[in-house]
Amino acid sequence: MNRPTEHVETERKYEVGLGFALPDLTGLADGVTMAGPEVEHLAANYYDTADLRLAKAKITLRRRTGGHDAGWHLKLPVSAGTRREMQVPLGDGDTTVPAQLTSLVAEVIRDEPLQIVAVLETRRTVHRLTSADGEDLAEVADDEVTGRVPGREPAAWREVEVELVNGGPDVLAAAGSRLQAAGAWPSSSASKLSRLLGTDSSDIR
Repeated sequence: MNRPTEHVETERKYEVGLGFALPDLTGLADGVTMAGPEVEHLAANYYDTADLRLAKAKITLRRRTGGHDAGWHLKLPVSAGTRREMQVPLGDGDTTVPAQLTSLVAEVIRDEPLQIVAVLETRRTVHRLTSADGEDLAEVADDEVTGRVPGREPAAWREVEVELVNGGPDVLAAAGSRLQAAGAWPSSSASKLSRLLGTDSSDIR
C-alpha cells in the first residue's frame, strides 16, 4: 500500500461576478509575470458521513478527476487559509475511499460509513505567476463552478483562488489587492464545499 503524498496548501479565495474581468497581475513585484491561460475541467465527489462529521471537523475528503493533480485528496486544517493535503492516486476507477486516507479520519468518523455528500464540476482557467528567473510563485485559478447535493437544486457560481507555490505571503497580499481593485471581494465561504452545503456558520473548511 502506497503512502499518501503530502504538502501544505496556502491560498486565498475571492468571490467575483459572472462578468468579472481577471486583471493582469504582471508586475506585482519586480520581474513577476503572469503566464497562461491553461483550461482544466475538473469533477470531484466529496465524501463525508451522513451527519457531516468531517465537515464539522474542518476536514474535506474528495475524489477528483481532470487537471494536473487528479486523485484522492484529504485536507486537514492547519490555520486560516492553510491546510495540510494528503493525496493518493485514483487507482483503476475505484470509488471506494482508500484505506490510507480512511485511517487518518477514523477517530472523527468512528463507525459511520463514508458516502458521497456533494459533487462539484469546475471549469478552471489557470494563470501562473512567475519570478524573473522562471520560478513559479503562485497559481491563480478562475473557477466557474456547478455544485450538486442530493435532493437539492444545482448551484452555480464563479470564484478566484490564489494559491502559493514557491512565493511568500507578500505575493498573496499583492495579488489580493489587485483583484479587489478590479471588483473581487474576499470569499465569505471557506471552501467550495462549505458554500455548497451552507455550512459556513460552523466555520467549516
